[in-house]
Amino acid sequence: MDRYLVFGHPVRHSKSPFIHTLFARQTQQELEYGLAEPAVDEFAQALRTFFEQGGKGCNVTVPFKEQAFTLVDHLSPRAKRAGAVNTIKLTDDGVLLGDNTDGAGLVADLKSHGVTLADSRILLLGAGGAARGALAPLLAELPSELVIANRTHAKAQQLAAEFCDLGHVTAQTYEQLAGSFDLVINSTSASLQGELPPLAPALIHTDIAIYDMMYGASDTAFISWAKQHGARQTMDGLGMLVEQAAEAFTVWRGIRPGTKQVLRELKRNLGVI
Repeated sequence: MDRYLVFGHPVRHSKSPFIHTLFARQTQQELEYGLAEPAVDEFAQALRTFFEQGGKGCNVTVPFKEQAFTLVDHLSPRAKRAGAVNTIKLTDDGVLLGDNTDGAGLVADLKSHGVTLADSRILLLGAGGAARGALAPLLAELPSELVIANRTHAKAQQLAAEFCDLGHVTAQTYEQLAGSFDLVINSTSASLQGELPPLAPALIHTDIAIYDMMYGASDTAFISWAKQHGARQTMDGLGMLVEQAAEAFTVWRGIRPGTKQVLRELKRNLGVI
């Protein structure tokens, strides 16, 4: 049976085995999917061993995405642009192909919620790996402007300069932010610690869409804060998790699974519904 797994540290909390098992059942694909949690300095060897022992593909999560970028034989255009790899496939000719499905998963989830991206003004909070993976797919949707805000302004400036060939991208400090945004995406991990990015409440209005890449059984700190200040449409990253997994499954198996039922099952598993 074809073997897949997810590499991460820590990774025992991962819902990827649950999601991909449902995808396999739905599409009648014979495969098994597991977890691997090598020490941070043993990832390269663990990855080599997995494929030497017959592995067909894997997902890569924190903290190994940038390292995976350097370990594959070939990079997809979106992985090259993101500077990180979250999906690896062993091709029929023995090549390790590195891909990045995070941004595609984000855009698919936003669209499933009816969020209009074309001609919109988007605010992206954070300038780390999650933001980097999201930028090219977001800009491909042709927003009127995408503003990056980050605690370390130099990192936001660097990211904006790197992606400015794809659209109207600017970097601003949190203090500089002004005007009306249609969508705010929190790519920081602040919600994991129950913390908030230093965003002015005045930027929140009733017609704004709020997206937090983090998720949990209840509202994240950022979503709770946005609701308190009048935001009516709020979304967490659970749908993105399922959509990026569907994209990875498609890369591996050449067949796209449906996501709606799997997302419902995942929410039930987490106690969300």
